[in-house]
Amino acid sequence: MMTSRAVVQTPNASRYLQQLCKHWSHKFDVSFDANHGSVPFPEGRKGEFAASENALTLDVSASDEAGLRIIETVVANHLERFAFREELAIEWQPAA
Repeated sequence: MMTSRAVVQTPNASRYLQQLCKHWSHKFDVSFDANHGSVPFPEGRKGEFAASENALTLDVSASDEAGLRIIETVVANHLERFAFREELAIEWQPAA
């Protein structure tokens, strides 16, 4: 399994985490609260999100590099759409 992480600085981390999870909850078996969220995407891909007071940590995983790039793009695009009032820096890094 390949994993990437992005730590996005924002005072609205919890709000965005909940928006992301609610958005996908009509399609997938999502679990979340104000500080943590988990989204099992199709084809073995997964998103794990964590909110702190000033940052949203996004961890995504997939079985191969192509799948990882797809899920990075999907999560980043949705976050940018929900956070249209902010200019967020979403930079994915390989995670252990």
